[in-house]
Amino acid sequence: MNEPRPIPIMSERRVTLIGALIVALGPMSMALYTPAMPAIAHDLATSDAAVQFTVPVFFAGFAFAQILIGPLADAFGRRPVTLVLLSLYIVASAVAAIAPSIEILLAARLVQGIGCAIGFAISRAIIRDLFDDENSAKIMNLIVVVLAAGPSAAPFLGGIVIELMGWHAVFWFMVGLGAAAIVLVFFLLVETGSPDPSQFRPKALAATYSRILMNRCFLLASLVVGGTNGVIYAQATLLSFVLIGEVGLSPRAFGISMVMQTGMFFLGSVTVRLLLRRVSAARLVPVGLALVGVASVAFPLLFLLYPPSFLTVMGPVAVFCYGIAFTLPAMMTAAMRPFPQSAGVASSMLGFIQTGSGMAGGAVGSLFADPALALATVVPAMGVTAIVSWLLWRHFGCSLDLPDSSPEPV
Repeated sequence: MNEPRPIPIMSERRVTLIGALIVALGPMSMALYTPAMPAIAHDLATSDAAVQFTVPVFFAGFAFAQILIGPLADAFGRRPVTLVLLSLYIVASAVAAIAPSIEILLAARLVQGIGCAIGFAISRAIIRDLFDDENSAKIMNLIVVVLAAGPSAAPFLGGIVIELMGWHAVFWFMVGLGAAAIVLVFFLLVETGSPDPSQFRPKALAATYSRILMNRCFLLASLVVGGTNGVIYAQATLLSFVLIGEVGLSPRAFGISMVMQTGMFFLGSVTVRLLLRRVSAARLVPVGLALVGVASVAFPLLFLLYPPSFLTVMGPVAVFCYGIAFTLPAMMTAAMRPFPQSAGVASSMLGFIQTGSGMAGGAVGSLFADPALALATVVPAMGVTAIVSWLLWRHFGCSLDLPDSSPEPV
């Protein structure tokens, strides 16, 4: 039996507040920026394609930085690493605001992605340090609620800021978000880890990553997260080309329409928050994956039967995103559970798989000549991957309902 944990050094409310703000930096930095892209292309005298390239550059920094952030946090502490990375994010945002060329902007967006990658890696590690499985799932759900709420309003907010003050103001707004996060962390975050610099030695780090990747429960739970939540990142690359290029929406209408994606994710997260009072997080996963399965079938079916329209595209998107919210709290907790001594490294790899899945989906989708066909192929493939991974996760005896249920690494 597991021994009861001591009373956490930070309350659930404090951890949720800190986690929600630093996690929201990444999605907010992406969603606020999207409406500014046409104006940036005009002002910097560059092509739309060059400005669009800032999206995968941001995601690349965001994804690959997580591989090192977790190990750094295990080696040198959650708090100092968070403060350094948030400082880097603020500096990069300021550079982006005054960027005189697309080359400078690309570099700033890359560093921005690196800086805000701190959110996912650190917040999950802190939660794993302090709380048991059910409390962990509840906190992660509340963070997901905030994570969904911010980006749902961000495109509209970004559009207003751009109309009133120009695209530079969007990045100054990000500077403000980063400053608020660093003040919150400085005054409220207590160190929760046990820093051990030896964990950052190449040999020890390679051994830890090898142990994590060989744990099938971790890998399968991470693939469920990547195949569901990763779709949101993949759609960031594909949806604008479908809705603007093929359906004919204006950029402003596109920004408003994205509420169907983030809004349904938010609604699902709130629904899960209410359900967690009565049922365990693990029991909600099959419900979410059933919705993901319905949407995965609807995408290609509607593509074959009807020409692209707002409803045939955003209807399945809404169902898929509503289902995602049911899967994340339990599966994120499940992925982190086997590694109490290496929570930072495990969180980093989970974050890399989560974001990297979306990057891979967007990259595959860009190979299609028809963006609607890409959407109808890539998103169902990711949904099927998540469902199959969860079935295997159950088959191998991985569970959140039983103590010490995670099998030894294979």
